[in-house]
Amino acid sequence: MRNTLLASVIAGVLLSGCGVAEKESASNQDESVEKSGAAKIWPKLDIEVGKDPAVEKQVSELMSTMTLEQKIAQMIQPEIRNITVEEMRQYGFGSYLNGGGAFPDNNKHATPEDWVALAEKLYQASIDDSLDGSTIPTMWGTDAVHGHNNVIGATLFPHNIGLGAANNPKLVEQIAHITAKEVMATGIDWVFAPTVAVVRDDRWGRTYESYSEDPAIVRDYAASVVKGLQGAADKDFLSDQRVISTVKHFVGDGGTVGGDDQGDNVASEQELFDIHAQGYVGGLTAGAQSVMASFNSWNSEKLHGHKYLLTDVLKEQMGFDGFVVGDWNGHGQVKGCSNTDCAQAVNAGLDIFMVPSDWKGVYESTLAHVKDGVIPMSRIDDAVRRILRVKVRAGLFDKPSPANRPLSGDRSLIGKESHREVARQAVRESLVLLKNKQGLLPLSGNKRVLVAGDAADNIGKQSGGWSITWQGTNNTNDDFPGGTSIYDGIKRHVENTGGDVMLSVDGVFEGESETPDVAIVVFGEEPYAEGHGDRETLIYQYGTKKDLALLERLKSQGIPVVSVFISGRPMWVNAELNASDAFVAAWLPGSEGAVVADVLFGEQDFKGKLPFSWPAEPQQIVNIGDDDYEPLLSYGFGLTYADENVLSDDLNTEVSVSSDNSQSVEILNGAVQSPWVLWLYSGDESLTVNASTHKVGAINYRTVDKVVQEDARKVTFDGSEFAAMRFASKSFFREDLSAQLLTNGALTFSVSRHSDIESGLTVGMNCEGEGDAPGSCSTQIDISEQVNALPLDTWSSISIDLQCFVDKGIDFTGLVVPFELGSAGKASVSLADIEFTPNAAESADISCK
Repeated sequence: MRNTLLASVIAGVLLSGCGVAEKESASNQDESVEKSGAAKIWPKLDIEVGKDPAVEKQVSELMSTMTLEQKIAQMIQPEIRNITVEEMRQYGFGSYLNGGGAFPDNNKHATPEDWVALAEKLYQASIDDSLDGSTIPTMWGTDAVHGHNNVIGATLFPHNIGLGAANNPKLVEQIAHITAKEVMATGIDWVFAPTVAVVRDDRWGRTYESYSEDPAIVRDYAASVVKGLQGAADKDFLSDQRVISTVKHFVGDGGTVGGDDQGDNVASEQELFDIHAQGYVGGLTAGAQSVMASFNSWNSEKLHGHKYLLTDVLKEQMGFDGFVVGDWNGHGQVKGCSNTDCAQAVNAGLDIFMVPSDWKGVYESTLAHVKDGVIPMSRIDDAVRRILRVKVRAGLFDKPSPANRPLSGDRSLIGKESHREVARQAVRESLVLLKNKQGLLPLSGNKRVLVAGDAADNIGKQSGGWSITWQGTNNTNDDFPGGTSIYDGIKRHVENTGGDVMLSVDGVFEGESETPDVAIVVFGEEPYAEGHGDRETLIYQYGTKKDLALLERLKSQGIPVVSVFISGRPMWVNAELNASDAFVAAWLPGSEGAVVADVLFGEQDFKGKLPFSWPAEPQQIVNIGDDDYEPLLSYGFGLTYADENVLSDDLNTEVSVSSDNSQSVEILNGAVQSPWVLWLYSGDESLTVNASTHKVGAINYRTVDKVVQEDARKVTFDGSEFAAMRFASKSFFREDLSAQLLTNGALTFSVSRHSDIESGLTVGMNCEGEGDAPGSCSTQIDISEQVNALPLDTWSSISIDLQCFVDKGIDFTGLVVPFELGSAGKASVSLADIEFTPNAAESADISCK
């Protein structure tokens, strides 16, 4: 029955027109495409931006004067932390990017003028022909995925999952246009959006970047975002108020087995088109000028090296004539390739290497491969023609330099009030009411209202990943000037109607006289981004259930409870639903949290509908179209105030998964894991890590790549005094990790040695302490012998029996610092994958048995 439903959805996609030129017959298909079989499944698109003879003539004239070295430079895209202005002048890179968490001068609080100044310097260097002989302008690409999210003060819209709940393509086009203007105010030309993944397994850490599990919504939204960013083909296409867009990630990133980021999609080719490619039907038809290749594989073949999909399907059959850009070192994952060498990706159809730091190696190896005949010159010419075609269409040869463009440096555009008002509308329309027992909502403001939960007054948490920093972590409310928290809106509503409001994160209030009439508890997932947000189950707070305890305590006191749930995906929250009288899925609303209260207090009714099916069981992966479609709440569900409540207070809460004692406790798994916070200290100096690079006294710190982008931490000690990198619990509260001793656990971590360890390298723990000072219950274990025995610049694993720390006085019932790496001598190492691993003590490298 549900397969029939999905078939009808797909039929609607294909019959809607949306760019599929049905008049094309097989006889008109390119011969190579016919041979490949692509024409049997993939359509020839009626793309709104066609080839212009004048553009093609200009491109041909440019190419006729270019050397091989200049052409390959157009195909290289380094990152701003890894190039200098002089290197841009020397090589003339075709483009460059700022990755998540990268800012001009590594300054998180860089101003719009700072961004424009860097854009101007690199642009002028690119057109300076004194070293490379080229005057072709470069272009800057950025991940502006829910507003211009890298810039302090920008308008942050709800993440895609919330926009999907609103199901309003016109609003989404407005949002994209606003994003384009705020991006252009910082001198940037190109945005890596929209993401058009159709997620099939919500355990994937990028689920919130998907609009819906319904391919029809994704198709329509892709067209809206492309038009909002670039302008309509017949109107102001790539004008002074528009930027180049990127439909990503081609293709199937939302359908990997187990929701594994960068994993394998094993769908049939028909399913790949019907489910995962509809965003390309919408986005490419609207004229998107670039496509980003995906990290994932399709049936075990990495997309960055997939000639059939990149060339036969995307370029030849679908008719895409823009360029294909890679994702962060994605070419290095192709079989037989490395980050510095991948002829296979070029031959498959990749036009631009996104190669943040290893750009020189890629430049040199690609040059050698062309000279040796491994890469045909025709393939290089095709790639460069596509890049230059987009640059000419975008007017980069005619527009003023970045500092002199109409919107550049216009601070008034960053977080402009009219932009924020559109974001507020999006927040109001995105909220989904899942439960409303006895019509508790809408609330009356003239009551005593308790606001609780750690997300109530936390703009960073409500904004999620890709919010100033890549993972959305290490931010405070001060990092969002002009933004508002959910509590801000509740406070305003209650005070304006004569009520009393109290903020208490832990829900504690004094005496019966202060007993609230209602409690609004705002809680949910900590921020995360790709790779780091993957989960084994969709169980919320499995093993801790701190938020559930808060809800149940309030309910036991006879206080009606309204839960506002912050999340990047549907989650199994049956126990939390049972403990709530009303429950709102607020997703990740962005910088305009105050307007959540507009809906809670009845200024506007609920409009949002579930863009994803809500799971009924802890392990359930469920999508519309499944033969056994039995979610707790169906795709499209969403109450209004007039609707009857459907959820009872006795939902099943049994968890049939392994016990807590067999679970590892992660400290660093790509991102720093909650409840830990990363500090650096040297002598009397200290700071909380809030950027990708830092220097404090004797220690230098930066994020580096082990498997995925910035999943490891590199520290270099200069030997002038003792310094350390320390993971500590938030606010230095004690954490009870004694269960790890009962499971015969070990502390395990990955390490890569970059130098000899001259005078000690220690791993420490601390079970007391205040602020950043070491406490009386602390110890350090020297691992320099084990690390010095490792090969240079190679990842290895080290494990330490937890009993070693117990023997030195560590009390695991009150750990404050579970891991600290320090040295008083010269040393340089990188660390990743730090965790307490059950049943690992017997085989530990350092044992105390």
